[in-house]
Amino acid sequence: MTLTSTPSESTVLTILGGGVWGLAIASLGRLKAHRVKVWSRRGDLSLEEAIDQAPVIVMAIAMKGVQDVATRLKAVGVAPETILVSATKGLDPTTWQTPSQIWHETFPENPMVVLSGPNLSKEIDQGLPTATVVASEDIAAAATVQNLFASDSFRVYTNTDRLGTELGGTLKNVVAIAVGVCDGLALGQNARAALITRSLPEIIQVGTLLGGRVETFYGLSGLGDLLATCTSPLSRNYQVGYQLAQGKTLDEVLAQLQGTAEGINTAHVLIQLAQQRQISVPIAQQVHRLLNGQITPQEAVEALMERRLKPEVSRP
Repeated sequence: MTLTSTPSESTVLTILGGGVWGLAIASLGRLKAHRVKVWSRRGDLSLEEAIDQAPVIVMAIAMKGVQDVATRLKAVGVAPETILVSATKGLDPTTWQTPSQIWHETFPENPMVVLSGPNLSKEIDQGLPTATVVASEDIAAAATVQNLFASDSFRVYTNTDRLGTELGGTLKNVVAIAVGVCDGLALGQNARAALITRSLPEIIQVGTLLGGRVETFYGLSGLGDLLATCTSPLSRNYQVGYQLAQGKTLDEVLAQLQGTAEGINTAHVLIQLAQQRQISVPIAQQVHRLLNGQITPQEAVEALMERRLKPEVSRP
């Protein structure tokens, strides 16, 4: 099936981040005939040149680089009407902030939009049908980004729950590691389905505690992204769990991984947050212990199966 873009007005589009995700977003921009500029630390294009005349800037850098790039971008200067789009999934290990919270704190006058959904980079590169969510309290900014990227192969929905949209895409990465372990141990489809299903209440509990809306986690950026990431070997986080279950060390897995598995850092931050807020996150807890070398993949599964029996739905 050949997919073509829908007509739209061409504009200058800046992508900060030259990794696989940043390049996939750039390909979506070029599909709409936008003049795309991609900036990375290793590239020849300066930050000043990259953002020049760009009404929309998409940040697709790894979580560990968000604060540094935000500081550098502030020094360069961004017009207050420029729309900033965060496409990073993660939590800052020091402040526990999401990427868009860091960007919004640095640029409080700028419209802030989050782009998140079941968007595997390799499938986007192949032109396969994909859907995503762009979320912002600024409805006009979300609509602008929607029209900027929407095409026959990339369907874009809007949402006003920026934080919930961002957290759905962030928290599911921890679950993807767990599901990778499940598949790596060949535990079967029943176990995988149970693990994914039981992870959703855990995600919703944390996500709503941090300010997201319940219904957002049942949408594309929550359940949709969870299903895509937990059922595809194209997912880097899934591959971390799968390879650990195959007997490799975390260092060995990361040495072969193309790109960043944000679920590793997110698991560590999530456990700190859960301990402070005194909330139960059993799946994330076992992933955290596994990543720290405290248990084996088999022991992680056993710990989840041996938990105290309880009702499926807890009533307040």
